[in-house]
Amino acid sequence: MSFAGKYELESQDNYEEFLEAIDFLKAKTDHKVVTEVIQDGDHFTWTQSIPNWTWTSEFTIGQESELVSMKGQKFKAVVTKEDGKVLLQFPEYHFTAEMVDDKLVMTCVTPGEKGVTFKRVFKRI
Repeated sequence: MSFAGKYELESQDNYEEFLEAIDFLKAKTDHKVVTEVIQDGDHFTWTQSIPNWTWTSEFTIGQESELVSMKGQKFKAVVTKEDGKVLLQFPEYHFTAEMVDDKLVMTCVTPGEKGVTFKRVFKRI
């Protein structure tokens, strides 16, 4: 399934709790996040933006890539795809993206007993 497209945030759960869990509350915003995914086979360019801030990661499924976290931290990881979901282990959380009824659903889960599950649903624009 293709992830390609431009999406606007429709809803989210546990946003503030997630930012607190990764010690990044200063990033809290009420702006609508826009996500754009450019996909060419297994190669992706994934961009999220709000006014005055843009975060882009470029990767190919199954290959080690140098990525940047939302905190600006560079790291290397292998992005995988399983059951139509894009999976990635960030330094502070596990990221999953999938298409559900033409909506982009992204989930971030922090580790541990008190882990936080942060979910965002984006509608196509």
